[in-house]
Amino acid sequence: MRHINSIASALCLGIMTVAGIYGQTAAATDPKPGTDTLLLTNGEKLVGHLESATDKTVVFKSDTIGEVKLDWSKIQELHSSGKFAAIPKGTKLHRSEDTGRVPQGAISMTDQRIEVTGAQAAPQTIPVGNIGNVVNEGSFQKAFQRTSFLHGWTGGATAGVALTEATQNSTSFTAAINMVRTVPAGDWLDPRSRTIVGFNEAYGKITQPGTPTVKTSLYHLGVEQDWYLSPRLFAFAHAILDHSFSQGLDLQQTYGGGLGLVVFKETNQELDVKASVDYIDQRFETSSLNRHLIGSTFSETYLRTFVRGILLNEQAGITPAWNDTSAYSAFASAALTFPVYHHFGLTLGALDDFLNNPPPGFKKNSFQFTAGATYSF
Repeated sequence: MRHINSIASALCLGIMTVAGIYGQTAAATDPKPGTDTLLLTNGEKLVGHLESATDKTVVFKSDTIGEVKLDWSKIQELHSSGKFAAIPKGTKLHRSEDTGRVPQGAISMTDQRIEVTGAQAAPQTIPVGNIGNVVNEGSFQKAFQRTSFLHGWTGGATAGVALTEATQNSTSFTAAINMVRTVPAGDWLDPRSRTIVGFNEAYGKITQPGTPTVKTSLYHLGVEQDWYLSPRLFAFAHAILDHSFSQGLDLQQTYGGGLGLVVFKETNQELDVKASVDYIDQRFETSSLNRHLIGSTFSETYLRTFVRGILLNEQAGITPAWNDTSAYSAFASAALTFPVYHHFGLTLGALDDFLNNPPPGFKKNSFQFTAGATYSF
């Protein structure tokens, strides 16, 4: 009898142990509360958080492999724990009152159809191909709230410095600030206005006993305000200040405005072209060379985000003067920003300025290369 009781106890202990192990395994594979799940057509399951979606792709941040971008055709099922706004194609959103026309709630997708389940409305089903954007509900509501001019800025600040002390003492400093504020802020909304501020400076000095000091000083400051007439066409006004000690230019002031066109705009890139009519005030070290010009600026701006968040910002333009055809200028710049840690990164940049009418003894062309630490905001 004692042997039978011992065997029964051992069996019970074994069953409890197996059940415990199975329970731990099941708990380890079950999604945590507050997470989203995505089932691919090949049977692979991802657990994490849905970030956004369009009619073609889904951006999903997996807990194991990080952010992935997938076509809807590769997804069998999608279930979100958080709330999203599913914006149908063709829906025009201009005021906060328009948000009531957009289904909001938890997202589920099966058979290439999205079901939106809200707390105060019956579930709504939308075919994947009819979706314009899927946006986090918090970001969706925030996009229609009024904010002060001090809020909503994006961009970055870059700084670099070099110091040498020997027979020659050399000091150089570079700095750049580029900021953009778009209203409304969501890139899934048609913009109404945009403010752009850019500043670049390069300063250097070389000293040696018994020899003249060699100095370099260049800066560029530009402010632009855009007003969108349509999603692709905008009017703008700008003010630009340029100083180049290396070209004998004390200060060039440019004020004007014109029209711009968004040639194409995608999730990872945008190309704009612009043309303006400007008043240009050129002041040189030799005052007899000062000019008051009427001209135009023809320019392009290209932005592209590569893998791992690498950002390219490229600009180029030419400014002919209509009342003095010899007094034209041009510029080209490019900068690559590599993310390093959170908001910090490394920026490599180049800026080339051409001035066709510098004072005698100065070169027409000025080139600078910069490298520095960047803080993105």
